[in-house]
Amino acid sequence: MPHPAPSLAPRGPAAAPPGPPRCRAVCGEAMRPSPASGTRGLWCVVLLALAGTAVLLPCRLADRNQTGLCKGLSLAQVPRGLPGGLRSLDLSYNKLQEITAGDFAGLTQLRHLDLGYNNISRIAPDAFLSNVLLEQLRLFNNSLARIPAPALRPLANLRWLDMSNNPYRSAALDGVFGTLRHLRVLSMGGPLLRDVARGDLAALKDTALQKFALKSASSLRRYEAGAFSWLNTTELWCDMALDESVAALPVMLRDLRGKPLDYLRFRNLFEFTYYQGTEDPFSGLAELRATKLVFYRGKFNENLLRLALLNVQRSRVRQLELVAIDFARSPQWNSSGVGAVAPRLDRLLLQDISNPDVLRFDWTFTWLSGVAALSIINVNFNYVPCDAWAEMRSVEFLNISRNRLEDAYIYNQRCHYHGVMPKLESLVLANNRLQSLATVASLTRTWPRLARLDASHNALGSLQETCQWGPTLRWLALHHNRVTAATFGCLPTTLEYLDLSHSQLDRLDMGYFARSPRLRELLLSGNKIKFIPSEWSCSSLEVLAIDGNSFGVITRGSFVNMPRLVSLTAGNNPYHCTCDLYGFLRETQRRGRPRLGDWPHNWTCYHPEALLDTPVASYAPRPLECDVPALVAVAVASTAVAVAACAALCWKLEAGWYVRATYRLLQAKYRASHASTARSCAYHAFISYSRADAEWVRRELLRRLESAEPPYRLCIHERDFMPGRWIIDNIVENIENSAKVIFVLSRSFIDSEWCNYELYFAHQRAVGLGYQDVILVVKEPIDARGLPRRFARLRKMLGSKTYLEWPREPGRQPFFWMQLRSLLGTPGGLGPSGGEEETDVDATSTSTTSTTATSTAVTTSTVTIITTTTST
Repeated sequence: MPHPAPSLAPRGPAAAPPGPPRCRAVCGEAMRPSPASGTRGLWCVVLLALAGTAVLLPCRLADRNQTGLCKGLSLAQVPRGLPGGLRSLDLSYNKLQEITAGDFAGLTQLRHLDLGYNNISRIAPDAFLSNVLLEQLRLFNNSLARIPAPALRPLANLRWLDMSNNPYRSAALDGVFGTLRHLRVLSMGGPLLRDVARGDLAALKDTALQKFALKSASSLRRYEAGAFSWLNTTELWCDMALDESVAALPVMLRDLRGKPLDYLRFRNLFEFTYYQGTEDPFSGLAELRATKLVFYRGKFNENLLRLALLNVQRSRVRQLELVAIDFARSPQWNSSGVGAVAPRLDRLLLQDISNPDVLRFDWTFTWLSGVAALSIINVNFNYVPCDAWAEMRSVEFLNISRNRLEDAYIYNQRCHYHGVMPKLESLVLANNRLQSLATVASLTRTWPRLARLDASHNALGSLQETCQWGPTLRWLALHHNRVTAATFGCLPTTLEYLDLSHSQLDRLDMGYFARSPRLRELLLSGNKIKFIPSEWSCSSLEVLAIDGNSFGVITRGSFVNMPRLVSLTAGNNPYHCTCDLYGFLRETQRRGRPRLGDWPHNWTCYHPEALLDTPVASYAPRPLECDVPALVAVAVASTAVAVAACAALCWKLEAGWYVRATYRLLQAKYRASHASTARSCAYHAFISYSRADAEWVRRELLRRLESAEPPYRLCIHERDFMPGRWIIDNIVENIENSAKVIFVLSRSFIDSEWCNYELYFAHQRAVGLGYQDVILVVKEPIDARGLPRRFARLRKMLGSKTYLEWPREPGRQPFFWMQLRSLLGTPGGLGPSGGEEETDVDATSTSTTSTTATSTAVTTSTVTIITTTTST
């Protein structure tokens, strides 16, 4: 209905136009009589118009502004300013009382509209004129006194309409419903509907419905024959109590003959009283095509249930549900036909029934003998009688969850279990009071085809037991129990599926997985597992869930022994964001398996503290921190560079020569420690010279010093070295046995390696005895600054120690010999050298000659060393 145009006439402060508070204040001032009030009033109207477009919507928008969520906001009217592109709008649980013509005028794209749980009593005939695309409309639980047929006329695309639980008194449908050819689901009726006339549903005769639901008053007063004959539906939901009109039920069933009805549901069929009549209210059920029958709530006694089952037995019904019914024994029990009720059912559901006597309503269990899938859920029974097992010979699926079963009552050793339930393949024992896993295992051994067992939500696993399972079990659910590591010893090893989630498990038994070659799916979510063993091996495992535990480390080797693993769920753990975890994730991404089912949303760092609560996906270590090959390459390269640098430095400083010299010195000292003890100072001086200076040494040095009175005893290698001994041994021993060491320096001396050795050994001796025992005789001028680095000691001595220089002029040579004898000191008596007696000149000459001859003729390693000495 169009709104009246607002009046601009001043009405006082109380009549200020609507709008935001600031605008109302300004306009209130503008409306007061004054010379300038006309101009102010005009500007006020403009401001209010602009302010009206800026009012915030009370609803929340979703799905890119295609869904409006206005549920439960206590709205008294449909909000203005809704986006024109809305496809779905929820206005349920508000305080709407009327739907006017303009409420949804701008919502031309609307498909779904929910107006349930309001107080709507009137809908304008043109309320949905702009909503021709509307497919789903919910008017449930309002205050409509009439079916709003005129408002539905434009909705040619309507497929789903719920206008039930409204206070209209007539179920008569206007011809408008005959035009809704796309309608598939229709719910109607209410608490004041007590009569259903023959022609009320005639408008639906050409409408192929999928579901039709009719709700009546607590007690239906009248049902005219033929009222349901207009229906063409596959599902019929009747929420009507027939306490006062039991005879109407057979009439309804006859009206449904020949219809495509497949699903029939009665709610509160007898709401206040138990049926005490003798007539069969379900007669005619056998003539229907329905295959599924549901009784929800209502009162049932033994006689009524027997009548229902007898008709089901003769009908096409293969699925029967008794849900939340109020069952009671009949005060006058009819024993005729006991045991004759045995309908063949694909599925029987008994759920939420407080009286467990319903299981043997005629004092037998024969009515269960033809059932293939039996579900007894929340029926409050706590034991299974022995004769019940035998009657369930056709059962393939048995669900007895949410009851009060205990170990001793479900497996009674006095019962005979052999050969019972030979077809059972699946058993559900969830939500009971079972504690013994061994008892459950004993049950499985009696059923030769049992493959699936659900024993979740019990108290299994805490006992130390030995279990023997049936060999056919493949699927086992034990989640929400009390499992420990010892429980694995009581689990079957024939499983392909095992669920131990939320069972307080803190440790795994690796031996069990090695003994279970068929295990393909393992669920361990929500436990307290503290670490993942690196030796975890399970050759056939494909799916693993270990999320919600207490471990923090996963490495590349954690699942390497699971070659077929394709799916891993491991979030919600206190992860240590280290290289191990980073390496595992990189390897997983590189290989593409296993697929991480909950990545990355539930993966969070717990350690180190700096990364606490950081998403694992955001953890990025430094380039070389976790790349082991690169780190090794850098380390090897750095080491190689360092070694090369050290080698170059050693080469430049000739460190190799010092190493060899030290090695030979140590060898000589080692051999000397195992030889006989020698007496010190066998010679006055040891003379070190090069081969090029040998003639000068023999002609000048030996002749002058050994012919003196008293003579000096001198040691030269050509004469005094012991033949057959190591050269190093001779050098070290004779230097040690000499009071002084004379070095004859020349350019040839610098080029001689053995002279350098002798200089080195003399330096080592001088470390303990002092440099005064070393005498330098410079035979030829030498530039100390040009000496090689290995002659650093000689350079130092030449720079810090006075040396003798051999004069070329004969007139100055006597002074040279006087200085040399002064440095050598007065020759005193010397004992024989270690290992030698006084030898004559001939023997010495013979030794020297022999050494020279050997060095010339032989090429062995020892002789080569002597040759080198001779060349010195």
